[in-house]
Amino acid sequence: MENQNNVTEFVFMGLWGNKQMELLFFVFFLLCYLVILMGNFLILLTITCSHLIEQPMYYFLCHLSLMDLCYTSTVVPRLIRDLVSARKNISYNNCMAQLFTAHLLGCVEIFILVSMALDRYVAIVKPLHYMVLMNRRRCNMLVFMAWGVGFWHSVALLLVVLHLPFCRPNQIDHYTCDVKPLLKLVCKDIHVVNILMIANTGMVVVAVFLVLVASYILILYNLRTHSSVGRCKALSTCSSHVMVVILFFVPSIYVYVLPAGSENKDKEVSVFYTVIAPMMNPLIYTLRNMEMRIAMGKLWSKMAHSKFC
Repeated sequence: MENQNNVTEFVFMGLWGNKQMELLFFVFFLLCYLVILMGNFLILLTITCSHLIEQPMYYFLCHLSLMDLCYTSTVVPRLIRDLVSARKNISYNNCMAQLFTAHLLGCVEIFILVSMALDRYVAIVKPLHYMVLMNRRRCNMLVFMAWGVGFWHSVALLLVVLHLPFCRPNQIDHYTCDVKPLLKLVCKDIHVVNILMIANTGMVVVAVFLVLVASYILILYNLRTHSSVGRCKALSTCSSHVMVVILFFVPSIYVYVLPAGSENKDKEVSVFYTVIAPMMNPLIYTLRNMEMRIAMGKLWSKMAHSKFC
């Protein structure tokens, strides 16, 4: 424990050591972040300013977009800055704050996706009871539960990391403060901590992913009794959800199930759930969703009308 205060700041090694490569990806990640901001803000504006907010599916989608905005904003702006900075440093306190915030928002997003899967399951398997089972009170409860689980997960993770003694060199082989690259800097045997990390994060991600897969298999099974039109509509909605789940969960499982110290591509793979998935979500939910496209058209028409009147 006496070594814990030996490190007052960390230095990110970043994604690549090549300066020309970093300048190229500075432009790429900047454009990605702008797409994330505009796309998710457009979804939030469209849903909150239309009748769609009354539907549970779009209520959860609104929260998913908010989580994407907040989650990426804890990671991507610093990544973009560091790509053109000579020194990629972060203080110990800011590192711990980023670790806590990123895991809190990421965990909330995971359980929002679970809520969306539950919503689709009830809508398809029990359509006659849908409005009763998925009323606004129950939707609010699911969102509050997501925040509660996310908070306790992040607090538990932070308490473990805060009690670890870090030593120099203080270079984090990553572009963000995450638990696995931080464990590589610990001055003691991390076997037990590795098990706790995998149990707290890795196994939770795997369990939730399996639950989501099982829910969509049940949905597909129950679609047999629906009409061809109903099947097509349900499959269109569910396929969008499945794409989002795969984009987010498969890279997360790769990163958090393997123990720290393994020779793997953690920082490269993590780009998928920190940048690519939040950027693709608005495209998946708008381009493949007729109701969203119609609502957006009405919103733009209303805004244009109010501007010229």
